Amino acid sequence: MTKIKETSTNFANKKALSDECPEIYASNTIGGQWALAICCYLINGKLRFGELRKKLNNITERMLTLQLRRLEEDRIITRTVYAEVPPRVEYELTEIGYKLKPIILEFEKWGKEHKEIMRDKEIVSEPQKV
Repeated sequence: MTKIKETSTNFANKKALSDECPEIYASNTIGGQWALAICCYLINGKLRFGELRKKLNNITERMLTLQLRRLEEDRIITRTVYAEVPPRVEYELTEIGYKLKPIILEFEKWGKEHKEIMRDKEIVSEPQKV
């Protein structure tokens, strides 16, 4: 996961949009393939790193670690380390993180509806055999 150079025009544009528009700010914070997926799984409660890794079977350990760190830095999740051998680490949504639940449920609903529309479009656009 590479960071955008802070001196780039792309960075300046993203920052300006994010400062002006709370929707863009929210999208930049939880957007991306993995952050939202992690939040979706944590909505149901605490999970350990290995449990998240199994649920997100296409994510690499490195990417999962980076995403968890970023979500923790953004105060969307908390990381609790238990002094055990072997060490146990659990991740959980914070209070502000749990406020994503209705939004995620709406995303799910919208996604299902949109998939259906696109599937119907494909059926209609298939060439007719004569």
